[in-house]
Amino acid sequence: MAVAGAAARWRAMLPAMLLLAISSMLCAGCTMPLPQAGARAAPVTRALSGDTVTPLSRAVQAASLAHGGLDGFRLLADGTDALQMRVALAHAATRTLDLQYYIAEEDNTGKLLLAAALYAADHGVRVRMLVDDLNFKDIDKTMAALNLHPSIEIRVFNPFSCAEVGLLGKITNLLTNLDKLTHRMHNKAMIADNQIAIIGGRNLGDAYFNASTDLDFRDLDVFAAGPIVAGISASFDAYWNSDLAYPLKALNRQRFDPDDIDKVRVALRRHWRQTADALGARPLNATPLAQQIRLGQLGLTWAPAQLAVDSPRKAKLPVGHYESPPIKRLMERVLAARSEVLAISPYFVPRDSVIALTRQLVGRGVRVAVLTNSLAATDAPAVQAGYAPYREPLLRAGAQLYEFKSIARNGNGRTTPGISGSRSRSSLHTKAYVIDRETLVIGSMNLDPRSVHLNTELALFIHSKALAEQQARLFERAIAPEFSYQLRLATPEERAQLRAVGAPASPLVWTDVEDGHVVMYNFDPDAGLARNVLTGLLFFLPLRDQL
Repeated sequence: MAVAGAAARWRAMLPAMLLLAISSMLCAGCTMPLPQAGARAAPVTRALSGDTVTPLSRAVQAASLAHGGLDGFRLLADGTDALQMRVALAHAATRTLDLQYYIAEEDNTGKLLLAAALYAADHGVRVRMLVDDLNFKDIDKTMAALNLHPSIEIRVFNPFSCAEVGLLGKITNLLTNLDKLTHRMHNKAMIADNQIAIIGGRNLGDAYFNASTDLDFRDLDVFAAGPIVAGISASFDAYWNSDLAYPLKALNRQRFDPDDIDKVRVALRRHWRQTADALGARPLNATPLAQQIRLGQLGLTWAPAQLAVDSPRKAKLPVGHYESPPIKRLMERVLAARSEVLAISPYFVPRDSVIALTRQLVGRGVRVAVLTNSLAATDAPAVQAGYAPYREPLLRAGAQLYEFKSIARNGNGRTTPGISGSRSRSSLHTKAYVIDRETLVIGSMNLDPRSVHLNTELALFIHSKALAEQQARLFERAIAPEFSYQLRLATPEERAQLRAVGAPASPLVWTDVEDGHVVMYNFDPDAGLARNVLTGLLFFLPLRDQL
């Protein structure tokens, strides 16, 4: 089920879907209907009971009690660290392992994580994997064969149609069922024994773990241990047992030999031996997580927290008939800010309500700073077309606005390793918000209409000055001139100078530092003519409600 990286995102598909609409309609007969209710019936299964004793439960519950019943957290800013922790999580599970992802690629790191899940299943752990259907370009034999394992079950959320119809068939189905299929499961979570979890912005694929030679997503997860995990597990159960979750075996009509699982096991073990060291994914031989938690070696910060998560019902309801708890709580926290709001949203379409909120906050002395992708860095130009008209109003409202560079450069103008150490093209993918350096919000949601109305999302609200300050430092580093442009309003003199030389009088200026000097642009830097033209064309298409 490999996908072409982030290009498989819903937003990146919008222009292609419009261009293919006519040919899709001509091929309307190529789709295959979804299985009827009886054919797709699947047993209801639930998370491990909270009173079940496991090595993880003993370690986590003892540590939580020692910290007043609070939850333990650790930020996973580095991609290699995030990969290692996921593999360690799979190894630590002794009873259950649940995975819920928008994208699950079968590239190098994807296969390492599948190998870790198979390792758990071979040791008697029940593995449940729920993936959104949007990014299923095809059914890869690896994942389909793993679904034959007696301890592994894979389900697909809100599928377009049966697996064999291909991309064109999916687009046809989408165009004829737009209201239903524009709703996607954007949640991202991995849970072991209902005791520890990883949630955040990362999907499963090389670009999210510093392992791609082409694209490096700047992303963020949080490791969580304690009572809060029960809520994450309950959310997983709600999606897993939803009537929108179809068993993969009901969608995939390929035939497999009984020994295919053994062939896949051999192939994944060989892949592990060949790539685990190079990608830094070797925690299976390290100290077990339960022991590290018991000995206080993970560097957890213990703090109160709340979980906000959308119901799977959101994927079935018309726009305007559901109020998203993650978005609602975030807006409440932002509205109550006293001194500062730091927002990182890679897909940012603020709309008039956010402009008004910004003006209100700045009017009472609150610093509002936003980091999003530049046109050169984004993997979704359609979103840039929706975001661009709001830049000037946002700046006039008093916000500080920064755009992440696709290629990091030092003050001398030389290309340097990106913020995560990679030399690949960079793109921002973190979704994190800091309020008053007291509360950190981290999860899957962007500040855009799609997260508000169409995608299902989840977020943790962590009340910790230490973690909020840690993320604030990451924010300040990310907006440094080496990694980001700062936008500001052009002065009347600057606009007059542009008119004098016959250039468009742009209301915006992008500032950068090269050779120790401030450099200013009056257009999206480093994006190239093709991207600028494409974004201009997309601006006129009726896509704004889908961004």
